[in-house]
Amino acid sequence: MADTSFDIIIIGSGPGGYVTAIRAAQLGFKTAIVERDFLGGICSNWGCIPTKALLRSAEIYHYFQHAKDYGLKADNIGFDVAAVIKRSRGVAGRMNAGVGFLMKKNKVSVIWGEAAIDAPGKITVKASKTPAPKDTLAPGAYVARHIIVATGARPRVLPGLEPDKKLVWTYFEAMNPDKMPKSLLVVGSGAIGIEFASFYRTMGAEVTVVEVLPQILPVEDAEIAAFARKQFEKQGMKILSGAKVVKLDKKADSVTATINNGKDKTSEITVDRVIAAVGVVGNVENIGLEKLGVKMDRGTIAIDGFCKTNVPGIYAIGDVVGPPMLAHKAEHEGVICVEAIKGLHPHPMDKLLIPGCTYCAPQVASVGLTEQAAKEKKLAVHVGRFPFIGNGKAVALGEDQGMVKTIFDKKTGQLLGAHLVGPEVTELIQGFVVAMNLETTEEELMHTIFPHPTLSETMKESVLDAYGRVLNM
Repeated sequence: MADTSFDIIIIGSGPGGYVTAIRAAQLGFKTAIVERDFLGGICSNWGCIPTKALLRSAEIYHYFQHAKDYGLKADNIGFDVAAVIKRSRGVAGRMNAGVGFLMKKNKVSVIWGEAAIDAPGKITVKASKTPAPKDTLAPGAYVARHIIVATGARPRVLPGLEPDKKLVWTYFEAMNPDKMPKSLLVVGSGAIGIEFASFYRTMGAEVTVVEVLPQILPVEDAEIAAFARKQFEKQGMKILSGAKVVKLDKKADSVTATINNGKDKTSEITVDRVIAAVGVVGNVENIGLEKLGVKMDRGTIAIDGFCKTNVPGIYAIGDVVGPPMLAHKAEHEGVICVEAIKGLHPHPMDKLLIPGCTYCAPQVASVGLTEQAAKEKKLAVHVGRFPFIGNGKAVALGEDQGMVKTIFDKKTGQLLGAHLVGPEVTELIQGFVVAMNLETTEEELMHTIFPHPTLSETMKESVLDAYGRVLNM
């Protein structure tokens, strides 16, 4: 007889779920994880990781096209879209296998199927449409003192923009096209929309982005978003903000979109394909939450600072508990959750310390308050800025378009926020995240020695600029 009793069962094996399972096992809990489709969830298989593989191919293709700028020769430049996709899927496959390895290493049982919570401490797992991998537990009834919901999210569908997998895509189809479209309409300019717009534009497609809000990358600092927009437009991307797609007219192998510019004027554009990137919604249905009386908040599961729901023994983490819907946020919530269950008294989540990254060209990254948000809180601030054009490493790389913006509390010197656009800023942002977590002031950052020549020097220069001490500008 298979063991059906556990201390902790986690429903969903995305980044939040599998990291939670590992930490639970480290803490001595007898742990199982339930998965219905693929270990690693959307992020590893159809999101974060394979999209970065696509963007890497686009980046290298871009460099080939500009080889002469580096004194190099590259003739007959082209790409094989099938090979690009194959590489991306191969990367996803490695991540999937890696999660399986980690479950075995940490002695986490994997139950294969679709779970529903019958009562606190009890779940029923039904067979999945996806064949079960080896060494997984079969569907059936299972019990656990603690059940953690980590079921992730799916693409949001708006009326009139319903995906059909052929002409109107979600990110699933956008990652696995049967051919490279010559023209593309991207609806939505958040991280998902802009990353795909950047990929397809770099690969040669004519790309139009429609955003209903006045600002693209709506969660970013307005100044950073405006800078990024100018760079996208220089690359030939067409961006329509404050606009809305009101109708899609599908042909055999194209789509004509009717767009309202926000001023009651409409125009039409015909493209090969449309990507609907209007956000995601949590997978909260059919888990048994309604029957149990789990409290919801605007379509997401309501939790406290330690990921507890209002029903004892039931917890939730990740996309199902609301924004920001990011893998690293889900992972951290999971660790907080199981450490609290263990009685270790972890710090509750501080959403201001969650970095956001968009892997377009140029990259965008941020943490903390935007300048506008700080002013809305009636905070007096010092704001520093430093352009990458003043950084020797950026100039040497031929990647000198970008800027670093830092925001400090004028009274205390506390770093309130940092916002970056430019080369490799998704790697640089972590320096500011650590600084904010340590409650760093401007004085401590000014006393920190940054290596030369590196892109990271732009970070210190921005701090110096906030206090009238910038050196290289």
